[in-house]
Parts: sequence; C-alpha cells; structure tokens
Amino acid sequence: MSRSDAAGSPVPGATVPGATAPAGVYAARLEELLTGVAAGTVPIEAALESLRTLPFSDLGFARVDHHRGLRQGMVEFVYGPGKTREQLVAIVEAQLDRDASSVVVTRVAAADAAAIRALAGARGLDSEWREPSGLLVIPRAVPEARGRLLVLTAGTSDLPVAEEAESVASILGTNVRVIADVGVAGLHRLLAEQPEIDRADAIVVVAGMDAALASVVGGLARVPVIACPTSVGYGSTFGGLSALLAMLSSCAPGVAVVGIDDGVGAGTIGALIARGR
Repeated sequence: MSRSDAAGSPVPGATVPGATAPAGVYAARLEELLTGVAAGTVPIEAALESLRTLPFSDLGFARVDHHRGLRQGMVEFVYGPGKTREQLVAIVEAQLDRDASSVVVTRVAAADAAAIRALAGARGLDSEWREPSGLLVIPRAVPEARGRLLVLTAGTSDLPVAEEAESVASILGTNVRVIADVGVAGLHRLLAEQPEIDRADAIVVVAGMDAALASVVGGLARVPVIACPTSVGYGSTFGGLSALLAMLSSCAPGVAVVGIDDGVGAGTIGALIARGR
C-alpha cells in the first residue's frame, strides 16, 4: 500500500468518491434482507439463515465478527501471531464470504502472507503486504478520504510501526502523510515541518529511546497528539518501556499514549479523530 500526500487517495484503486463506509455496507445488506422478506421475495428460512451468520462466523477456533461495521463503522482486525496458516486463511476466507469491508491482518509472516494473498487473488481482489510491519490489507469499500493525519517518526528505525499506523488510517478513510526521522537530536528537522503540523487534524508521533519527540510535538500542535512508543533502542530502553513511561509522563497537554509498537491502535485513533464524527 503506497503512501499518499494530504490530498491523495490512501489506497490506489480502492477508494471511490462516495464509497460506502463499512457501517453503510452492513446496513444496506440488512435493509435488503428485510425488504426482501417484506416483499415475499426472500423466504423466511433463508432470512433466518442469513441472520445467523450476520453477527459472526463460528469457526470453532475463532468467532469472526461480521457485525463490527454496522456496530462501529470499523473493519475487523486479525492479529497474526499465534495462529496457524490454516487458521489465518480460514478467518480471512470467512471475512471475504460474509463481509464487504476491508480485511486487515497484522504482523503476518512472509509465507502466511503469500497464502492469504493467493486467496485474495483467486477472487480477483487486490492485496498489499508491508514486509517491515507485516501488515496485510485486502482493501474493499474504503470510505472516501476525509481529514489529515500526520505521522511523525523520531528515527528511521521507527518506520515499521509508523507504516502500520499509516496503512490502518488509510484503510479507514483518512488522508495520511508520514514524515520520518525528525527526532529531538536535530530539532531543526522537526521545525522545518511546522506547516504540516499546522495543517493536520491529528498527529501520531512514533518514537523509541527517550521518546522526547511526543512532548515536543505536543507543545507545538493545536490538535490531539497520539504518542506511540516503540521498542527501538539500546538495553536501557527495556524494550520500549522507557519510551512508554516518558510519553505517559509528558508535560505537554493534549498527548495521549497507546501501547508499545501499537501502530494499529495509533492509526485507528488518529483516523477517528482526523475524520471527525
């Protein structure tokens, strides 16, 4: 999934002006079903069977939520680690069969990603896998982009988490720009991006080590800052714990914090803020 500028389309070929958001997709499906029952064109038995699978698919090892779009206007995220390839493929297949929204699988290994992409390709669907973060997306019914989300990284090593946030926010229908390597070791690099900071509707700051960038941006921005600590750093950073505690201890108002390496959470919250209600 390629990056876009603030005015660009987040997912090439997937975003159509006026595209229906996930909530609209499910509401339309339910309305069509109820209208069919009322008109007598859909048998009651068929409607009952459809309603049984509308909330979720019970695969035995997983209950795939097909109701999230109607309930929250959100896609269903699938966490990859700990699942076998067969389980991942089955979950994705259930989503493709019963959902109309995008499929997002996180932290996917290369071989597993290949199997999922083959499944999508067999159905004529595009897919993107970002190797550094392991995020795999099958874009469908992506809402027309609205709002500007700026993602800043302290260093280049923070990019995999930042790209995870970028991809998630894009698939949720937000214009995203990533600016890398503007950490506090060279504040002139950050200050050169003040116009972008001023234009943003929300900002995600991705930083490891001392994570001071979140506080600095929090003192410059007029919009909410979502701070995402990463596990980048030497032994004294304790796998991102020092960054997490530093961000939680920020003296700048307007800074909220997600978990360590949680690009999905940062991108989701950033998109919800940037898009507005």
